[in-house]
Amino acid sequence: MSAKPVLIDNLQYANFSPKVFEQMRAGGVDAVHVTIAYHESFREMILNLEQWNRWFEVHGDLIFRGTTAADVRLAQETGRTAIFFGFQNPSPIEDDIGLVEICHQLGIRFMQLTYNNQSLLATGCYEDDDTGLTRMGKQVVAEMNRVGMVIDMSHSADRSTLEAIEHSTRPIAITHANPDWWHPALRNKSDEVLRALTDEGGMLGFSVYPHHLAGGTNCTLDVFCQMIAEAASRYGAENLGIGTDLCQDQPDSIVEWMRVGRWSKTIDYGEGSASNAGFPAMPTWFNDNRDFGNIAKGLVAVGMSQNEVDGVMGDNWLRFYETSFGPGK
Repeated sequence: MSAKPVLIDNLQYANFSPKVFEQMRAGGVDAVHVTIAYHESFREMILNLEQWNRWFEVHGDLIFRGTTAADVRLAQETGRTAIFFGFQNPSPIEDDIGLVEICHQLGIRFMQLTYNNQSLLATGCYEDDDTGLTRMGKQVVAEMNRVGMVIDMSHSADRSTLEAIEHSTRPIAITHANPDWWHPALRNKSDEVLRALTDEGGMLGFSVYPHHLAGGTNCTLDVFCQMIAEAASRYGAENLGIGTDLCQDQPDSIVEWMRVGRWSKTIDYGEGSASNAGFPAMPTWFNDNRDFGNIAKGLVAVGMSQNEVDGVMGDNWLRFYETSFGPGK
C-alpha cells in the first residue's frame, strides 16, 4: 500500500452535476461507487451510461470512469475522482445470466442481488419470508465471481445474505448499512451477518443516511464514530469502510422511484413514514463530499489509530478493489 492514503466513498446516489463533481475534488475524494440503476431494464440502464459518458467527456478534468483498483491511484495522481458503477437491484440483467458479463464489460463493478423486494436472485429485507438464494441466484453469484463483479447485499434479508456469503467463492460486500445492534433499522445488519461477512474477508461500508443512524438527522459525529470503533473491535478495522448513501440534491420524486419502481401503484414508505416521504435532512457534520474530513477527525477522536482511520476512509476499499474486479481464478 502506498504511503499516501486514499479516500473512497463506496456508495452515492446523488443528483450528480458539475457542482457535485467539484465538491468531490474539494473534499479530496479519490473514488466514488455510484448507483446507475434501481429498477431500470437493461436498455434503460444503458441510457444512464450514456449520461455518464457525456459527463466524462465534458468534465474530464474532474471525473473519469474507473474499472480497476489502479484507477484509484490514477485519480489521486491526476487530481480527479474515479467513478465506479454499480446496481442496487439486479433488474438490468433481467432474466438473462449472460448479461452479467456484458454489464461487467460495460464497467459495472457492483450489483445488489436484491433491493428491498424479492428478486429473481434472492430476498429483500422488506419481505415477510426470506427463502434465501434462488436457483438463478446461486448461478448468478458464481458468474459474478467468475467475471469480477462484487456481490452487494446491502438491501437483502439475513438468510439470503448468509447464503450469498457461503455460496460466493470471493468476499462480498455490504456497501451501505450500519449494525442493527447500534440502530435497529430494518436495513441495518445483524451481528451474525456482519461476523459472517467479515470472517470471509468481506467489507462493510458505513452509511450516513439518516434512516440508518441512531438519532436520525440528530445523530452526532461522536456517536457515529463510537459505533465504528465498536464495530472495529468486533469485526476488525481492516474490514470496514465508508458507503455514505449520499442522495444529495435529489428531488423527493426520486424516493418514489427508489421505493416503488413499477411493482406497486402506491408508495412503499419503507424506512420513512407517510409524514416524511421525502429525503430526510442530513446530519450537520455530513452534507456533501467536502465533509469526509469530519469523519476522519471523529475517528481519531474516539481513539482509533491513524492506520485504522486511513483504512476506514479508503485504504480498505482499495485493497478490496484490487482483489475483486478482475476475473476469478
